Amino acid sequence: MNQTIVEALNSYANPAKIADYKRFFKTGRGEYGEGDCFLGVNVPDTRRVVKCYYKTMSFDEIEAFLYSPYHEHRLFALLVLVALFQAKDLDYQTPIYNFYLKHIHQINNWDLVDSSASYIVGSYLLQRNRSILHQWATSSHLWTRRIAIVSTFAFIKAGDFEDSLALSDQLLHDSHDLIHKAVGWVLRTIGDHDINRLIAYLNPRYKQMPRTMLRYAIEKFDEPLRQSYLKGLV
Repeated sequence: MNQTIVEALNSYANPAKIADYKRFFKTGRGEYGEGDCFLGVNVPDTRRVVKCYYKTMSFDEIEAFLYSPYHEHRLFALLVLVALFQAKDLDYQTPIYNFYLKHIHQINNWDLVDSSASYIVGSYLLQRNRSILHQWATSSHLWTRRIAIVSTFAFIKAGDFEDSLALSDQLLHDSHDLIHKAVGWVLRTIGDHDINRLIAYLNPRYKQMPRTMLRYAIEKFDEPLRQSYLKGLV
């Protein structure tokens, strides 16, 4: 592991934040982030280090950080991949995408997914076959399922909602709250672009939706309409 970068990240570490991070990212026994370790580095400071070093990093160096026990190291690695993906030409984006898929099980908390999936996977698949996302939506691995749906933010930004809605259907009865939140977030974002499309999707489905998913999806509705959905009156 590149010790210069390790020291740069350590220079921003705040041990007083570690206990809060462990609670926030659910690191207790049986929780989704069980056993994760933290340095106490916040995201803006991690991005500062990324900006200084990403241009010269090799895949081997990135991989070392991605397999670190420290959460901030893994976030750093993923933000480096995003920066490289956005800076490089199309030929170089393919190995970044393939590297991401090869190490997908190291993307193992919601912030790691949300900071990288749409910027790498979604952007890469924008003009390509997207069937892999529908395969991932059936995975037993929580974070792979979240990557599947979060990746579609890149499509939504381009005005393409079809895969987002199809994946929402696949995940409609998912058992995990973090998938409910992600699907609701995606649906809400579709509503930001086209509220009628969101309403057309919700009306035949909203009574089946987990409550969290519905609340996220309708968060920006006018209050009378929001209450109608919450009370099952639409």
